[in-house]
Amino acid sequence: MQKTAVILLLATLLLVTIGVVMLFSTSSLYARERYGDPNYLLKRQLVWLAIGAAGCVAAASTPYPQLRKWCVPLLVLTAVLLVLVLVPGVGRRIGGARRWLSWGGFQLQPSEFAKLALIIWLAHYLSKEKRRIEKFGRGFLLPMTVTGAFLGLILLEPDFGTTALLGMVAFAMLFIAGVRLAYLLPTALAGVSAFGVLIWQDPIRAERMLAYLDLEKYKAGKGYQVWQAMLAFGSGGVNGLGLGNSRQKMFWLPEAHTDCIAAIVGEELGLIGMVALLALFLTLLVCGVIIAMKTPDLNGQYLALGITMLIALQMLINIGVVTAWLPTKGLPLPFISYGGSSLMMNLVAVGMLLSIVRHGADQPANETQEFFAQQQEPLPI
Repeated sequence: MQKTAVILLLATLLLVTIGVVMLFSTSSLYARERYGDPNYLLKRQLVWLAIGAAGCVAAASTPYPQLRKWCVPLLVLTAVLLVLVLVPGVGRRIGGARRWLSWGGFQLQPSEFAKLALIIWLAHYLSKEKRRIEKFGRGFLLPMTVTGAFLGLILLEPDFGTTALLGMVAFAMLFIAGVRLAYLLPTALAGVSAFGVLIWQDPIRAERMLAYLDLEKYKAGKGYQVWQAMLAFGSGGVNGLGLGNSRQKMFWLPEAHTDCIAAIVGEELGLIGMVALLALFLTLLVCGVIIAMKTPDLNGQYLALGITMLIALQMLINIGVVTAWLPTKGLPLPFISYGGSSLMMNLVAVGMLLSIVRHGADQPANETQEFFAQQQEPLPI
């Protein structure tokens, strides 16, 4: 799998490089007007990039089975951070949502840590309980309770996008591990129904849903951002307007350097640039799947699949929103959008994939083979 690891690393480096270049192109005017320094956001992103790179190296160097000893403390710590975000005076409110903790001039977004913490714990728990995975209590109720608690805390911020993303990843991991559909399907339907009710009861989000259904009608209201993103893609055409030549970033497109940066990529680099960007994400996805398939132990398989689905689904949701295929959700484009917590945790996630490649073959016992061997033993009552 060494070739897969090299390809994964190269794809990640290219994505990060594109992210830095596009962030400078997209944010320089905004940063100059707001902070008096066109490089303000770029410099902050580079600091997070350095921290994320160090985290990636550390994660790649650490044998991933060691995470099993730390998954519960990590889960508890992340839950505490999610609670602190909701405390007035502690969590920082921006744009009507309380999602950040400020420290030393930098902002941390605990929900980004929650994504990895929950995936690490689920990978550990589902592999450990493989023999009981079809049981209601140990196989479904306990992991679903922990997942539901995390989703509830994130939803209270409120952060509907991250809640939906993490919910999809968790349900996919439970399904892959063998949890019965008789338990999963009703829960999924109930969750989606409750999610829909919460959206329609919130006037702002309800209007966003209406804008999704009829974008042209709401293009001056809640559909403005997506409408401007569509104009950016249309202006770029096949070849693009050229790096730095975007017109939509001239304060026409809100959040151009964060959630909507893909639209600027399409405007400046055109269809060719977007295809190249998507090809890099596809490469990362394929590498993650190959790593999961070739990893001998269940913990490594589930961890690799969870990380891969997290990055891939977040990319698909972000691209789906800016191209008007999905309702508006505030999720950054992995490795590309401005956001230190997101960039750092995505790089750490890639480091974990590299750790699975490096240390997967060193496992003394193959949990998959051990599971089938134990099927002849009586289950404890």
